[in-house]
Amino acid sequence: MHRNSNFGTFGGAEKIKDPRPLHDKPFVQQCIKQLCEFLSERGFPGTMSIKCLQSPSTKDFLKIFEFIYSLLDTTFQMPTSKIEEEIPRMLKDLGYPFALSKSSMYSVGAPHTWPQVLGALIWLIDTVKLFTSMKEQDLLFSDFSDGSSEIEDGVEFNKLFMEYTSEAYNRFMQGADTFEEEDQEYITKLKKLYNVDEALLESLAEKHRIVTEEAERLEKESHKDRLMAKRTEKLKLQTDQQKLKDYLCKLESFKTNLESKASGISEELEAAGLQTETLRQEQSRLQHILVNQKFSPADIERINRERNELQQTIDNLSRNLEEAEQHMWNEEIALAKAKERAEVKLGEYHKLARKLKLIPASAENACGWDFEMKVTMDCEPSTIAQYKAQIQNPLRDMISHVDEELSRLANKKLSLEEAVEQVTSIVADKTNDIKQLKEKIRRLDEQLEYDMQESAREEDKWATALESMENHKKLLEKRVTEGYDHAVEQLKAVQQQYHLVLQETNEERRTVANNLHSVFTTATNHMSIVEKFLEDQRKRVDRVYKESLQEDEAELRELKEMVESYIAKADAL
Repeated sequence: MHRNSNFGTFGGAEKIKDPRPLHDKPFVQQCIKQLCEFLSERGFPGTMSIKCLQSPSTKDFLKIFEFIYSLLDTTFQMPTSKIEEEIPRMLKDLGYPFALSKSSMYSVGAPHTWPQVLGALIWLIDTVKLFTSMKEQDLLFSDFSDGSSEIEDGVEFNKLFMEYTSEAYNRFMQGADTFEEEDQEYITKLKKLYNVDEALLESLAEKHRIVTEEAERLEKESHKDRLMAKRTEKLKLQTDQQKLKDYLCKLESFKTNLESKASGISEELEAAGLQTETLRQEQSRLQHILVNQKFSPADIERINRERNELQQTIDNLSRNLEEAEQHMWNEEIALAKAKERAEVKLGEYHKLARKLKLIPASAENACGWDFEMKVTMDCEPSTIAQYKAQIQNPLRDMISHVDEELSRLANKKLSLEEAVEQVTSIVADKTNDIKQLKEKIRRLDEQLEYDMQESAREEDKWATALESMENHKKLLEKRVTEGYDHAVEQLKAVQQQYHLVLQETNEERRTVANNLHSVFTTATNHMSIVEKFLEDQRKRVDRVYKESLQEDEAELRELKEMVESYIAKADAL
């Protein structure tokens, strides 16, 4: 029966628009949470969190799809080639009503393609759940079972659901695609059957909304990894602490140098003080001599002049001493800075040499050469030049040797890569051929098994129909026999009444005779009608039985021809 509906067939030329709000972020987050819970419940072999499912890689998607599809088909194996074509084809074969493009398989985790792929996975999960529930129970409704298995909802629920399904299907066959009225009526009857409290449902819905908002808030907070931020801050503080320790060590060494220099200067000042004290004693002695002796004015003038000259000499020497001390202090500061720079450069050189495995002499790349510079700050320039010549020549030799080895290995790598590419292409071609042959054999096996199952189901169907017709025939025969016995009993009662009434009056006898005539006419007509109906039913049952036998023979003949063709194809392969 044809119908004017958008959902007539899933394989039509017209593409169906997905009505789900796949671009709504709350809906997508709900689908991701549902997918994560399903994978954890079913024992997914791997760790998969909600954060990973926000934008999964193609590899993770293939693992998830293979795991879910294997729940439907335990023998399923993910194809190794043309994934972008095989996955949409498998979903279409399962009956997925919406189109899934090939380009979406190249970038599964992209923001514009992941919602469509996620919708397909949710539909596949629902299919698995439906398949599992149908597999666990033999019949859909407990009313039709023999009493050995019962559905938890009871007979009343099954009757309501059967009525709702019948009405919705009738509307569907008439061309309708929405069933709001049937859904509303069905929900009303269910609420009445189970005594649903609307106020309680609204309170529970409000609680669910509050809990959902709290869960979303907690998920958003979990995305801000505060522990990682604290760890990063801790590492930064530890690095700053290490830098401060290094700077403190440098200050201690600089302080030690300054203390040693200060002690030397103190010794020089003590020596200068002793010398000054000696000069003062000499001056006092000379002054005593000057007081006690008698000098002429010329001698006094000469002595004063010499004294002034000596005082000027002392002042000049004092200034020269201060300038020398200031110059010495500047030179010591510059020397300390130069030492620090030299130590930093030497440390960087040793660090790089250890990284390149050149230090010590027994290292892997040292080749017996000693590249370590044990330089002290008191060494001469000739020693530094000697270290420079000792290190530069072996390094030049090593660099030239490494360049030659790199060129040789690069050529060898190119040749090996070309050989590997050739072998890989050959192996891929052969693997694809084997996969295609296996796929053809698997499809033929599935077709044969499906045809055999269809044939078995048809045989069971016709046997059930024949048995039903036989039961109906027996029921009709039983009812006819009961009616005939009842009519005979009525006839006997009427005859007895007829004899009694005949004895009373002739008028009553005529009345009884007329009644008996009508009764006999009715019984005769009823019996003739029943016999004709039974004869028609018997002929109809015989005709249906012969037609079913002919159709079964034709289907068996077609099945045999199909099996023979399949065997011939298998032998040819």
